Amino acid sequence: MPLPILALDVDLPFDTWESTRAWLLGAPLRIVLIIVGAFLLRWLVNRGIRTVVAKAVARADEHERTATDQSAHVGDERRRQRALTMGSLLHSIGTFLIVTLTILTVMAELGLPLGPLLTSAGIGGVALGFGAQSLVKDFLAGIMMIIEDQYGVGDVIDTGEAIGTVEEVTLRVTRLRDATGVVWFIRNGEIVRIGNRSQGWAQASIDISVAYDESPQRVIDLLQDVVSDVYENPELAEKLLERPTVAGVESVTGGTMTIRIFAKCRPGEQFAIPRVIRERAKAAFDAAGVRGPAFRFGDTQI
Repeated sequence: MPLPILALDVDLPFDTWESTRAWLLGAPLRIVLIIVGAFLLRWLVNRGIRTVVAKAVARADEHERTATDQSAHVGDERRRQRALTMGSLLHSIGTFLIVTLTILTVMAELGLPLGPLLTSAGIGGVALGFGAQSLVKDFLAGIMMIIEDQYGVGDVIDTGEAIGTVEEVTLRVTRLRDATGVVWFIRNGEIVRIGNRSQGWAQASIDISVAYDESPQRVIDLLQDVVSDVYENPELAEKLLERPTVAGVESVTGGTMTIRIFAKCRPGEQFAIPRVIRERAKAAFDAAGVRGPAFRFGDTQI
């Protein structure tokens, strides 16, 4: 028995040129315009964010150039880093919102029922939330880090996993570059503690060792002159928040006497200032005939 042939009455939009043109000028054109508009909106939003951040950075730089108090310089640098960090975060949030709205709008143009879809998405979101707790944790941790100003772009931080300079902060990860150039991507939710080496100020501790039988007061007077010269140098004074302090004799061990100096510096300068002080201290000791520590090899003292 021959099988009956089913006649399908399907209204295709490509039967005639007029129907094809009407269809192309309908939903497909609107979808293209929506996508183009989304790219344009994202460009405008990112440009606006960059403009606002650039103005905030420029104001901080201008205030830093005109400020005379060293503590004001530290605050201006902190505001500059905070503006850069907020800009990075706003870029991530803006892109996420625009992409989400674009997808929903395109789905509506395709005739997909958004009501049941959103309901299913809500139910699926609850189920997904249990499986994506780490992702939610990363997002919340990233938001709190920015709000509490724990660190910003340009800060040198210790996360426990890595130590480096913050290059980017997003809602999910923080990107660091360590001293060797390695880039670290650390999930915000996995950061249990933060050691920020760039907030406020930093203190350098410099130990200068001389021979045991040198006069402590003579050595201290020479070092007082050294730190005074360093602080009066215009280029070096910008890196210091106050005049370095010669604390005195820190230890006397074997044939060595150690004098300690404290230098309160701007963040990041606690490594350069000690090198300068040690270099100038050696030159002063050589000129004054101050001898260095004596070393023993067996029963022979050198």
